[in-house]
Amino acid sequence: MRFAGVGGAAALGYVLVSSLAVVLCSGLPAPVVSTACYALFIVPTYLAHRRFSFRSDVAHGRALPRYAAVQALGLALAALFSALAYEVLALPNPAAAIAVVVLTSAISFILLKLWAFAAHR
Repeated sequence: MRFAGVGGAAALGYVLVSSLAVVLCSGLPAPVVSTACYALFIVPTYLAHRRFSFRSDVAHGRALPRYAAVQALGLALAALFSALAYEVLALPNPAAAIAVVVLTSAISFILLKLWAFAAHR
């Protein structure tokens, strides 16, 4: 539930910012704008997930590089999912952004829980 709360707040912010940015930056390809918007949420979401979602005491030196790796994958997935949503499926802006968030978040949750914020075993 905490992951959904933090992720939901970040996702809502992303959907709103991305939807607006795609309209305002109409000279740029929508997938590029959407991916850039996703990137804006990485650091604040790391801090919130570390503290609230996973209540992790894993050192930043270990968790942050792993989180960054998961987010790098997330950016690549967001770019792929954005291209599919906007260019292949031709979804409207909010629907495309929601699809990107849902797909990317599901994969990220698994990797964050099992790897980035996992305590030493």
